[in-house]
Amino acid sequence: MYRILTFDGGGIRGLVTLALLKRLENRVPSLIRDADLLAGTSTGGIIALGLAAGMSVDDLIALYRDKGQEIFDDGWWDNVRDVGGLAGADYDQQNLAKLLKGIFKGARLKDLGKRVLIPTFDLDNEAASAAKRTWGPKFFHNFPGNDSDGQDTVVEVALRTSAAPTYFPSHDGYIDGGVVANNPSMAALTQALDTRGSEPPPELAEICLLSLGTGTNLSFIQGRTLDWGLGQWAKPLINLLMDASTGIADYQCRQILRGAYRRIAPVFPAKTNIKLDDWKRADELLAFGQATPLVDTWDDTDVVPWLTECGW
Repeated sequence: MYRILTFDGGGIRGLVTLALLKRLENRVPSLIRDADLLAGTSTGGIIALGLAAGMSVDDLIALYRDKGQEIFDDGWWDNVRDVGGLAGADYDQQNLAKLLKGIFKGARLKDLGKRVLIPTFDLDNEAASAAKRTWGPKFFHNFPGNDSDGQDTVVEVALRTSAAPTYFPSHDGYIDGGVVANNPSMAALTQALDTRGSEPPPELAEICLLSLGTGTNLSFIQGRTLDWGLGQWAKPLINLLMDASTGIADYQCRQILRGAYRRIAPVFPAKTNIKLDDWKRADELLAFGQATPLVDTWDDTDVVPWLTECGW
């Protein structure tokens, strides 16, 4: 079997993913070791890159739990400069970049021990022809072939995929992959089946894919007819689009892979809303991930026996 693990975006809520992953690995020790492809968006991209570089789940938990305040450091001077978030991003990426450089050094995607796929969004492809210059999604990967991104450094790719709009500035012309594939499962499946590389792809029937979420806030907008403009839509629009792309990927993978796909995406209790930068709730996020049943979100079946069936 060809085994894929994918990790959603969600900022500090990546602790939920890591708590789930730790419990799954305890039950199935070969889970990460025998995965053929790790795909992650934003915080999930950092998790995927960390695991592919040999970090343990405990290492990543410590990074998020102990360094969350440092990553989401919003000093008074920054608030003055960006007018409280109205004229600039809430945070810069300097602290995150420093932490990532300390972990990955100068490693490139080609140096990683596993295949990875990391979604981002390119704001300007800088094409020489005006007829081709535009923005669009970009999926960084280290599969061999002419379109491989193996020479890109792990740190740069991690910063590109996690540059969430309004939270962080764009990085090197890229923003958070969550705007295109907050759940990267469908992107990972497509990459695995790509025939353009120098390695023969697996058959569709050989693929098993496990998708892990970061905890979902119950969100809704009341009203049947909303005559809103830019000012009203601006605040909920980013979360709305990211949740939408997450659901689309889940639907597509279930229809294509059927029983070869499972997803654990726990939902926070009603009236619980945990933002991407809410580092003060790190312990709460870990506890939530530790208490969540390890079952598929669609039919509540235990995921562990399924992992064994997939050859994990």
